[in-house]
Amino acid sequence: MRFFICIIALRLCVYGLSTSCYGQSLARSINPSKISKEQKNIINLAGQWHFQMDAANKGIQNKWYKKKLSGSIHLPGSMVGNDKGNPVTIHTNWTGSIRDSSFYYDPRLAKYRKKNPPWFPFFLTPRKHYVGAAWYQKDVTIPDSWKNRHIQLFLERAHWQTQVWIDNTKIGMKNSLSTPQVYDLSKVLKPGKHRITIRVDNSINDVGINVGPDSHSVSDQTQGNWNGIVGRLQLISTPDVWLSNVQVYPDVKQKKAKVRVTVKNSLHKNVNVNIALSARSINSSDKQDVKPLSSHFSINSADTTLTINYPMGEHVQKWSAIHPNLYRLKAKLSLPNGSIDTKKVQFGMRNFTIQGTRFAVNGKPIFIRGTVNNANFPLTGHPPMTESDWLRIFRIAKSYGLNAMRFHSWCPPEAAFDAADKVGFYLQIEGPSWANHGTSLGDGRPIDQYIYKVTNLIGRFYGNHPSFCMMAYGNEPAGGHQVQYLNKFVDYWKAKDSRHVYTGASDGGHWPLVPEEQYLVKSNPRGVPWDKKRPGTEFDHRSAISAFNKPYIAHEVGQYDAFPDFSNIPEYTGVHKPRNLKLFRAILRKHHMGDEAHKFLMASGKLQTLFYKGEIEAALRTPGFAGFFLLSLNDDQGQGTSLVGVLNTFWQNKGYVNASQFQHFCNTTVPLARIKKFVYNNNETFNANLEIAHFGAGPMDNAHPYWQIQNADGKVIASGKLPSKKIPIGNNIPLGNVHFPLQQFHQATHLKLIVGLKNTPFKNGWNFWVYPKKQVQPDQSNIYFTHSLDQKAENVLKNGGKVFLEAAGKVRKGKDVKMGFQPAFWNTSWYHMRPPQTLGVLVKDKSPAFKYFPTSYHSDFQWWSIVNHAQVMWLQNFPKNFRPLVQPIDTYFLNRRLGLIFQARVDGGKLMVSSADLMSNSDKRPAARQLLYSLTRYMQSDQFKPKTKVSLQAVKKLFEKGPGDTYKLYFRQNH
Repeated sequence: MRFFICIIALRLCVYGLSTSCYGQSLARSINPSKISKEQKNIINLAGQWHFQMDAANKGIQNKWYKKKLSGSIHLPGSMVGNDKGNPVTIHTNWTGSIRDSSFYYDPRLAKYRKKNPPWFPFFLTPRKHYVGAAWYQKDVTIPDSWKNRHIQLFLERAHWQTQVWIDNTKIGMKNSLSTPQVYDLSKVLKPGKHRITIRVDNSINDVGINVGPDSHSVSDQTQGNWNGIVGRLQLISTPDVWLSNVQVYPDVKQKKAKVRVTVKNSLHKNVNVNIALSARSINSSDKQDVKPLSSHFSINSADTTLTINYPMGEHVQKWSAIHPNLYRLKAKLSLPNGSIDTKKVQFGMRNFTIQGTRFAVNGKPIFIRGTVNNANFPLTGHPPMTESDWLRIFRIAKSYGLNAMRFHSWCPPEAAFDAADKVGFYLQIEGPSWANHGTSLGDGRPIDQYIYKVTNLIGRFYGNHPSFCMMAYGNEPAGGHQVQYLNKFVDYWKAKDSRHVYTGASDGGHWPLVPEEQYLVKSNPRGVPWDKKRPGTEFDHRSAISAFNKPYIAHEVGQYDAFPDFSNIPEYTGVHKPRNLKLFRAILRKHHMGDEAHKFLMASGKLQTLFYKGEIEAALRTPGFAGFFLLSLNDDQGQGTSLVGVLNTFWQNKGYVNASQFQHFCNTTVPLARIKKFVYNNNETFNANLEIAHFGAGPMDNAHPYWQIQNADGKVIASGKLPSKKIPIGNNIPLGNVHFPLQQFHQATHLKLIVGLKNTPFKNGWNFWVYPKKQVQPDQSNIYFTHSLDQKAENVLKNGGKVFLEAAGKVRKGKDVKMGFQPAFWNTSWYHMRPPQTLGVLVKDKSPAFKYFPTSYHSDFQWWSIVNHAQVMWLQNFPKNFRPLVQPIDTYFLNRRLGLIFQARVDGGKLMVSSADLMSNSDKRPAARQLLYSLTRYMQSDQFKPKTKVSLQAVKKLFEKGPGDTYKLYFRQNH
């Protein structure tokens, strides 16, 4: 029987099912003789605890620490994870901004408000909700062997303010949102039975330190404002002279590590100790044992910090994102009485510095290709506490070509640092505040000192990790004295710890500059100009960064919205429920488009990917640029529901772009092309200036660039070799030019330029289209072309004829829908329907209507002159099964059935309607001209047989002023 229990315990540890390795506690109870000294010095507190909510905040006054609490709960865990708290109602007071009040007032949403619980559209809904104090209590027995030893209570991640009592004695209070909370219990935990009582408070007001209710460390918009304790939950015993902290400062050039060891002494007398250092390489195929070093010291009765220079040997293995070689250092303190204390820390021999306007790792320039981690953890409602969970996240991000992650106004647990160290990822860590919402910096509020307190703890607990490279106070600050405050913050950290580089905050372009920051994270160098200019790739962001002589990282790049993926609703099996997605799906079905959900996802996702490609390539084309942080690679289910990721919230592929495809334009090495435009007449020449961005492990010797032009079937119709060359680290490295005359194409043709490096995986591609400048126009004598549904059009239809209605600028029903070629930014709810409000178009590409206009089912560059700022038609009064040929995809908050081009049977005739302008400036708009030609050829063919009958009255209502023309949004200033 013992054998099977041990096997189960081992499996729990191996698979990470218990963050505190519950299997070790089982083994300890089974066979104490085999437990190491280190394990004997730990009491694992995981398991059942007594529990009681304190909503009225009377627990301290009524001395609950003196009584046995009435309920029970499992720790490590959260209240919501244990199904504790209050039911969610329409009156729940959320931690976080509700910027869109329409849900509370729109009569069309009344049925969703009345559901139990309501289907809130703003973010995922927790199973239960609770803000306030809660009490946790456990009885423990301290062994005789712990007599006269130093004892700590270790709470790896509590959320968030804790107070601790041992029996009837109050120990103190801790309130870090970012690091473990550690209590010294040496004076009260004598051998024998004791009661540990912990009060946890997750209310901003009661805690007294407002970090900002939208801060990702506390907000219901992200991980949730949970109450509980997760991760390691232990009592730890050490000798009365012990190793309090070990910090490692690598010196790559001198091949040594400066080790700072802090020793604490509670004996009130000087003690002679021996400190032995040893290190071993890990995460490397080249195994290395560094020669141990022992030193003798006299420790006084106060804290003593010792500096030991530890030679790392001649063959130092350096750490970088490309080669994440690590070391594990063991510091062993030995006392004259035979007692020992040990600490193990993970570190890397790396030097993260600034070279001009770029970062460098071990002297080699790098380019930050990052994403923001917005603390979305729907299954647990709190950050993962196991390394395996974080390894999965970082490996997925790396497979999409990224090498960096910014933690937006929060700091992850140590498991994340361990994983990033091993995968090779550069992390920007932030304090737990988004001060622009609900608080401010530099104005004498408690948050001013709290930021210093928490970031100092971050440095203490996580500073050794080589992945920890950058740090900011937090996100987008506020306050009349914010610049002075952040200048001092940066100066403080520059003087304190040279292992990292520091900026004041991650923020938008209109925030004031902080002169002392070592690098910038701002939004000016982002965006593509395709909303106002025809698409091309000649632009970059050099003008936005030209005034700065320090590294500049683009802030929160992208934010291009895609349609929801309803297929993963069943995967939300944890504490946060996707009632927002259920609401959007219900509205879609109510508007008779439920069968189109997946098509909308794929079409909008393809457009989203096109824009991310444009963003990332522009960054890589910019001389001297330091990098970018996407917002984000995976969906953010908060702040209105922001489906801006090419991956879903669970970091899963949505189906429209995979990792290898994304790597074509986001990688260590990316071929690039500066192309003026993507739509041509066949009397023109396609020109592209080719270059490459390369930030690999080192220069590429004798690289062999090539180019190809492929047709729509992937057949190579032209190709060329470019001069072989050595490619240094950097960007704006010229490869050559492509000049390809287009006179051979007498029909509309879709082509693709491919640029790559031979015998490498590095290649990239761009679609372009060629249209005949002159072609024989089809006979139009039996089609009535008109710009209004006039009497002649009605007569033609009644007589069974054909009508082409090009009604650009004439739409009334749907005129308030603002469409662009670009998809909606972040989401329309958070920004009160700021345009654009659409997510691209869904095209019936298999229809013979597009026989002479090559297209896929989604927007691409050939659609730009047709759809950008075009009017759309709201087909509210059309038959339920009606589907247009070109269907704009509405914001998922409204899901109106829209049309840009449709065909229908009307009064016995056949009608084609376009609210897009297909006729003006045809010489300068080849794609619009060609689409009109294709539609006309179709209408002249025997295939022009619209299936769905629509009443003439329904068509007329599209262009006549009347009630219900616009969609009332029910926004109110305050809720």
